[in-house]
Amino acid sequence: MSRYYYDFHVHSCLSPCGDADNTPNNLAGMAFLNGVRIMALTDHNSSRNCPAFFAAARRYGVVPIAGMELTTAEDIHAVCLFETLEDALAFNDEVDTRRIRIKNREDIFGEQLLLDENDNVVGHEEDLLINATTISLDEAPLLAEKYGGICYPAHIDRPANGAIEILGDFPHYVGFHLAELHDRSNRDEYVRTYGLEGIRLLFSSDAHYLDQLREGDENDWLELDDDLDSEELVRKNVFEVLRSS
Repeated sequence: MSRYYYDFHVHSCLSPCGDADNTPNNLAGMAFLNGVRIMALTDHNSSRNCPAFFAAARRYGVVPIAGMELTTAEDIHAVCLFETLEDALAFNDEVDTRRIRIKNREDIFGEQLLLDENDNVVGHEEDLLINATTISLDEAPLLAEKYGGICYPAHIDRPANGAIEILGDFPHYVGFHLAELHDRSNRDEYVRTYGLEGIRLLFSSDAHYLDQLREGDENDWLELDDDLDSEELVRKNVFEVLRSS
């Protein structure tokens, strides 16, 4: 078995709160420099920069995962990860039909930039991406599963858009077997306080700026098989581990 450091929660410049320097190539390059072997791009309510991120990650030998940070109807953030880029984009299309359309104010919220594989701007997302969708928290994992994905609550130890802060407790009723903590030092307290003994806790950066990306040994890792000789096999193994947790 080999140790694969990961970061499953990263934003590009498509997220209005993401810095303009968070381009697909910069994110992939920083992952390589930091020793992160697997990185997921999870912009707010969109996967549309994932194709460019996949191309950039392959140049650096980083295994890319296509994802999204979904904002539920309760204003809770949930990480959605997909085994294939095609599945993520199909999920994106369905989420698009469930978004509440509000024109983005770039002067208030920031730009929402769509880039190609060379970090050229090819478009702007016109409607704000950070507001709630009409997808409820208990519907979200079922919708992700429809497209072969995995969904779990993001940064449950943070007050902004965290499931525990909004609901007052961990949503055990949904049946999540995964959850994300932003700060590893909160693990024991949250396990004890919210009954998370049966939940696998994942640790990711939620980086909106390049300097928020962590070094590999500051991140969590997965133990994966030694003989994974392609990014497809690595992703397959990642999803097998996460689904069996």
